[in-house]
Amino acid sequence: MELYLTGIILKPKGLQGEVKVEVITDFPESFLSRREYYAGKSVDSVERLTVKKATLTGGFAWLFFEGVDTMEKAEALAGWQLFVEEDQLLPQPDNRAYLHEIIGMKVLDRHRNEVGIVTNVIKMPAHEVYEVLVAGKKILLPAIDEFVEEFNVGEKYMIMPRVDEFL
Repeated sequence: MELYLTGIILKPKGLQGEVKVEVITDFPESFLSRREYYAGKSVDSVERLTVKKATLTGGFAWLFFEGVDTMEKAEALAGWQLFVEEDQLLPQPDNRAYLHEIIGMKVLDRHRNEVGIVTNVIKMPAHEVYEVLVAGKKILLPAIDEFVEEFNVGEKYMIMPRVDEFL
């Protein structure tokens, strides 16, 4: 079973078991309708948690889970990650993709020759960057429209005409 990160429990709020969740998705509103998560310290050790109540405020999700009804129980969840299965992921709009769809993509130059493979996507203050393995070395390429001419999730490639500037 493949699981995908959608949030991180930060801390409890109040005495009734509510937790503050850092939202790690392009669809924060999904926290309002989703009723179940796989949760744990890592993807390898998860248990199911059922949502009793959910709200969004200030860019965070605030959740109550069944069986978590005290501050102490909520405190024990701090640092846990919330995961969903692939069939629960919402479709991305055009020119957007999930992280797991980008990693492994081929990077092509202006002549459509393969230059490298995306190994990671790193969040930077100004924008994200693609970490690309090129001839045994890792380079960082801006993940912005100015540098990406074509982005094909189905065929797993992106065309970056200016990639030679970074080699």
